[in-house]
Amino acid sequence: MTVTTHVVSVSGGKDSTATYCMAVERGMPFRAVAADTGNEHPATYEAVNRLHERTGGPKVEWVKADFADRIYAKRAYVEKHWRAGLLAGTPGKWVWRPLSSWVAAGMAYPDAPLVPLDQYEGRAPAVPHEHGRWVWQQGYRPLTEAEADEVVETALTWLRPTGVPFFDMCIWKGRFPARKAQFCTHELKVGPIDEHVTRPLLAKGNVISWQGVRASESEARRYLKPFQRLNSHPDLPGRLIVYRPLLRIESVDEVFAISARHGVPANPLYGWGLKRVGCFPCINCAKDELALVDEFFPEQIDRLEDWEIGVSKCSKRGVSTFFNIINDPVMQAEWTASENLGRRLVVSPEEHGIRRMVEWAKTDRGGRQYSLLARDASTVCSQWGACE
Repeated sequence: MTVTTHVVSVSGGKDSTATYCMAVERGMPFRAVAADTGNEHPATYEAVNRLHERTGGPKVEWVKADFADRIYAKRAYVEKHWRAGLLAGTPGKWVWRPLSSWVAAGMAYPDAPLVPLDQYEGRAPAVPHEHGRWVWQQGYRPLTEAEADEVVETALTWLRPTGVPFFDMCIWKGRFPARKAQFCTHELKVGPIDEHVTRPLLAKGNVISWQGVRASESEARRYLKPFQRLNSHPDLPGRLIVYRPLLRIESVDEVFAISARHGVPANPLYGWGLKRVGCFPCINCAKDELALVDEFFPEQIDRLEDWEIGVSKCSKRGVSTFFNIINDPVMQAEWTASENLGRRLVVSPEEHGIRRMVEWAKTDRGGRQYSLLARDASTVCSQWGACE
């Protein structure tokens, strides 16, 4: 007889909490698992850790990504390869960017460059086109031997595991995740749960993975099915089936009501006006949410500032910011101007990092009204519900 194990993924958010409560209502044995990203608010840890006390269900098991081996492998690569690349530099070049790329990124299409020809420093200016633009892909000047040695030495000093998964992931990558490079969900949540829970269970039988996903929350989720068999583990004998019990629930009030009837209060962060509580803050948080984080939890901003410094030290180019600078219309204009002129914009955590993004988040006029991320953007976490 094949053994089937039900596994509920929990994040501390409203949807995963309601999913856990629905599993309790079914009256069947199940396991509950949460991934510790190292980027959670204490209220979220408490909400997850007390679920079993409030409902009588199973205690949530925590798993955690470990990047130590990958960080040490990067150290070896930095020692062997970085110096030569830094000494050589990277030349800039004109590249074609279609109009669709601005639309996909949620950016305003830039106006045609109106600058004197002598400002192009000998380079031919790009000709505007109705279907796109030629823009300058910024390069990096060759470093001197002393400068290259300093960059390598600094990176090797910082490239050491800290035990904080989110930060370790970023120093290994040399950058923060972003909307178009959203590796955080897989590296911090999907991967560790798969390694520590799903794969061992599939080696013995089938797994039904309960996920707190609602179709009404994004375009990507609208086309999901309540039950879906995944062929992601062909090397294992068991079958993996995803179950989405909340998929057809549209009302947020109904989601909260499911938890309330089990005596489970909402995560306190919702009471502060936040809409995302898994990762704090999330790289996909909206402008108004970032302002709330700064107002009520300034220590979180201090932490991100420290992380920006550390990750920048582990970046070959010497800079990485938590949010993409094009999220802020003013910084986007600076970047666009540099592309128009074919010049390199010097980016730094001090000038373009979390502090400046927070200041933008507090504004609402003067043409600075973009959101950090459109609410229905299609992302990995929007499909898996790993953060809600």
